[in-house]
Amino acid sequence: MESTVPPEPVGSVSPSEHLRHGPETSPTAAMGGRVLVLNATFEPINVCTVRRAVVLVLKAKAEMVERGRSELHSENSTVARPVVIRLVTYVNVPRDAHRRKITRRAVFARDSWTCQYCGSRSNLTVDHVVPRSKGGTSSWDNIVASCAPCNRRKGDRLPRQAGMHPRRLPRTPRAEIFIHVASPTIPAAWLQYLPQAA
Repeated sequence: MESTVPPEPVGSVSPSEHLRHGPETSPTAAMGGRVLVLNATFEPINVCTVRRAVVLVLKAKAEMVERGRSELHSENSTVARPVVIRLVTYVNVPRDAHRRKITRRAVFARDSWTCQYCGSRSNLTVDHVVPRSKGGTSSWDNIVASCAPCNRRKGDRLPRQAGMHPRRLPRTPRAEIFIHVASPTIPAAWLQYLPQAA
């Protein structure tokens, strides 16, 4: 015998959807934005949504370190809008950043959104310093941000053949760079917790 779950009435929302920011803001807008997540040791480890941060705080898995000026209201309670939270229990974060997924945004953030050949900040793409056809790998120490014109000009040549060398040697980024990838605009309240931004 199959058990059936009665459908929710049309227009119903989950209890967490009832959280709102003031009388005229939608639940989605109130729960939008990003929150910096610190480990129990105050080390920045992640960025999450406001909704996720509120859930962690309400479940006592995190505490609010920095609050916003606004509040989130539900039928039963009012909660300050979190800006920075700290996990109550230490989470072991892998230190081998070279294993973190290489994405275009992460490469751009590591290279300060600047072409490593000419310094341009527009029309960015990624380039293998040593082309894959010449044995180059898709690793942090062989990929740089490059504008499309420089990437085309270098083509499938080694840096010495093209006469084009990166301004900075590519390297594995510090863990904090992934905070910048998740939130390109860093709120002022986060700065004291981000060594690279301080």
